[in-house]
Amino acid sequence: MKTLESKPAVGHLTALLTVFIWGTTFISTKVLLADFQPVEILFFRFTMGFFALLIIFPRRLRGVDRSQELTFVAAGLCGVCLYYLLENIALTYTMASNVGVICSVAPFFTAVLSHLFLKSDEKLSARFFLGFAVAIAGIALISFNGASNLQISPKGDLLALLAAFVWACYSILTKKISNYGYPTILTTRRMFFYGILFMIPAMFFFDFEIGIERFADPVCLLNILFLGLGASALCFVTWNFAVKVLGAVRTSVYIYLAPVVTVVTSVLVLHEPITWMTGCGMVLTMAGLFLSENRAPNKTEKKEI
Repeated sequence: MKTLESKPAVGHLTALLTVFIWGTTFISTKVLLADFQPVEILFFRFTMGFFALLIIFPRRLRGVDRSQELTFVAAGLCGVCLYYLLENIALTYTMASNVGVICSVAPFFTAVLSHLFLKSDEKLSARFFLGFAVAIAGIALISFNGASNLQISPKGDLLALLAAFVWACYSILTKKISNYGYPTILTTRRMFFYGILFMIPAMFFFDFEIGIERFADPVCLLNILFLGLGASALCFVTWNFAVKVLGAVRTSVYIYLAPVVTVVTSVLVLHEPITWMTGCGMVLTMAGLFLSENRAPNKTEKKEI
């Protein structure tokens, strides 16, 4: 009898669910930024997620050696602290739809890092780099559109691009952690723990305040619950599970769907405009991503499926 981890269909479904929810987090974060600092959103979100996972699965993670612990530390720094801090700060400079599209280049960085550090025997073809160039052209078009309309600063777009690279680092670390054989909930909780620790120094630079009274506003409360319980506690577990089943590169492909969800929800909820330049930039970005990924899987990927 096959376990869940041996069924690719389950991995695909969990990755799809995760990206659908994550695609809407840009909207919730954008709403909360009216009353919260970026680091405040992070701290409340992941602290809530940490305790939710602790309640669901109160066991301790045992038998971790020093090398493995350092990997957990790095994953917490990249995937919990740096990525979301960069993303949240980017949202203070640019539109949610822009951040959603730009962060979708993470699969490019994931593929390159996987090739370099996971000892993959896959060759990065000319098609891969052509697709990357097309996607970057799309990102530049989106950034230029915002700057020309004086609505946003390219600084936000650059921060979003850096966030995409940091997420790729997290994906590689997650793949390595999945090979340790520990329960996904316990490894995710350990990453949350280190991520929260790394947030503490940032609190002193961003005027962090507890300000519990802000949660008396139903809009703030519902959005932070969505981010903490749904997008963090649930989605990090499902994403890490998908990486364990499908591999880092194959799972990262689902990030391509996030901009579609983000742009649609940003138009419906935030009433953000979509100009012809933004539309063209989105098309180029998505086309470049799919062009780069349109290559035959290697032997390593087949084993991961």
